[in-house]
Amino acid sequence: MDRELYLPKSWTDDRDRCLAAHIPDERAFATKPDLAKTMVLRAIALPLPIGWVTADAAYGQEWRLRRMLEETGLGYVLAVPKSQQVPHFGRIDHLFSQAPDEAWERRSCGDGAKGPRVYHWAALQIANVEDFDGEMPTHQRWALARRSISKPEEIAYYLAYAPLGTTVEHLVRVAGTRWAIEEALQAAKNECGLDQYEVRRYTGWMRHITLAMLAHAFLAVMAADAATKGAAETVPALPPSPWQKFGDSWQLATHPSPFTSPSSAHAH
Repeated sequence: MDRELYLPKSWTDDRDRCLAAHIPDERAFATKPDLAKTMVLRAIALPLPIGWVTADAAYGQEWRLRRMLEETGLGYVLAVPKSQQVPHFGRIDHLFSQAPDEAWERRSCGDGAKGPRVYHWAALQIANVEDFDGEMPTHQRWALARRSISKPEEIAYYLAYAPLGTTVEHLVRVAGTRWAIEEALQAAKNECGLDQYEVRRYTGWMRHITLAMLAHAFLAVMAADAATKGAAETVPALPPSPWQKFGDSWQLATHPSPFTSPSSAHAH
């Protein structure tokens, strides 16, 4: 629903190059988490039902992004690197290495192409930060870990900020929505050419990305409508088979087919 072009410093520091590509003068260097903050703030300003933010570790490790989400009251479940520091506990991977076996529970974080995505999950409520959360916090902070069942050495880590009363099951589901986002991006590339552009100007890039996203949204709505209509349709009952068994052999019934008119049946 939104897009921003990441420009490295080699571009933003070369104003002549930016001018030739019609990049707006106000575009200074911004990290990818900074661009994410810009898009989130734009989304909040719209009349959209936004309750959660999820992202991979490249964004989750940026504390300024997490703090901005907390200030706006949005819940988040953000992946973080294993070296992420947890207040009062140290590294997040060391924290979960001490988790007892019973703390790991099989949970599905959503359906994938091959069925439910089931992992072992462990979740731990962590202390609020009084300077940020105040004396009467409305949200709870969490640390989560997702461990592969077939390859237990593969563990992903998350920090979460959730309204009071949020269940672990709900947090796991929010974490799993990131796959749906990545699948939508891949579908937009395959079906609408989201990444198939060769442009020389910033305006051309914006137009291509915007139209590709719009086309993908249109196709998604059409597919959803078709699925809804298909589910509502009933399959007509098949006529009885004209094959009938007499003794040890099969014969065709002599009564007319229900799909033939009386006149045509009489003519036969």
